[in-house]
Amino acid sequence: MTTSSWSGLLVISCMLLMSWAAAAVDMSPVRFDAAYMPLFGGDNLVPSPDARTVLLKLDRFTGSGFVSKSAYHHGFFSASIKLPHDYTAGVVVAFYLSNGDVFPGQHDELDFELLGNRRGHAWHVQTNMYGNGSTGRGREERYLLPFDPTAAPHSYAIAWTPAAVIFYIDAIPIRELVRCSSGDYPAKPMSVYATIWDGSAWATDGGRHKVDYAYAPFTAVFSDLVVTGGTDDDHCAAMGLMTSEVAVMTPAKRGSMRRFRSRHLTYSACYDTVRYNGTGVVFPECDGLEQDNFHAWGESKRVINSRSSSSATYATGSGVRID
Repeated sequence: MTTSSWSGLLVISCMLLMSWAAAAVDMSPVRFDAAYMPLFGGDNLVPSPDARTVLLKLDRFTGSGFVSKSAYHHGFFSASIKLPHDYTAGVVVAFYLSNGDVFPGQHDELDFELLGNRRGHAWHVQTNMYGNGSTGRGREERYLLPFDPTAAPHSYAIAWTPAAVIFYIDAIPIRELVRCSSGDYPAKPMSVYATIWDGSAWATDGGRHKVDYAYAPFTAVFSDLVVTGGTDDDHCAAMGLMTSEVAVMTPAKRGSMRRFRSRHLTYSACYDTVRYNGTGVVFPECDGLEQDNFHAWGESKRVINSRSSSSATYATGSGVRID
């Protein structure tokens, strides 16, 4: 059989499978040692005896992290994370996909970066996407969380298909990036990473507040690890995933996403005309419809970052956040 004939047969077979793929996609959590392995940190990475939970610690000597055993062409990747409490300025807890070790200078990346804060101020979460080394055109968005991420675990998930990327928090879509003709879309296999590290140079108020190791160790708890994706041995998984619930944006899900963004989005590169020299809309996902709701430097005029000298408060509904 020729290569082209085999490829055609593979596509036909995958299309036949897509009618039941939504039911077949396994979203069950896996054991840490089944899908992941330590990346760095030595004793600062602590799996539980049943390998269902992993502690990642940051102290004055090192952070820690783990990486998937396989690279994935596309997939759904999720982790429940409980963040360190008290003074966490400069601390970064990340859950992301990348192939920077395989394609230096041309790497792809999809990020959740959870950014610590001073005592009495709330954590923020940032999403980002790079495609084919587009690191000079960061597509960051930052949000305030509608819950206290230090009190209990919450789910952070990335659905990545050949057509779109959807970021989820607690099963609510918060951002959608649809593939277009631009080359800035992740298309090469990526590994899945989880890390905790010192981001003093930028993470809290642009680097004004650094990690204070008097409060160390800082501990993030990862659980409910879901890894569902296509590898070199499973070429149909990406096509099957496209028909699954996590990859389909229904009108109800799109409405939930709009509500989340209107209440919690604090910064978007879409509206940062200062950073991008007044060019306005610079990415395919930026329609410019909300331009009037953002300052020229990309910060929201609607989501108010109030200050509190007591414990951090996570309000819902009003759009007012205590950070």
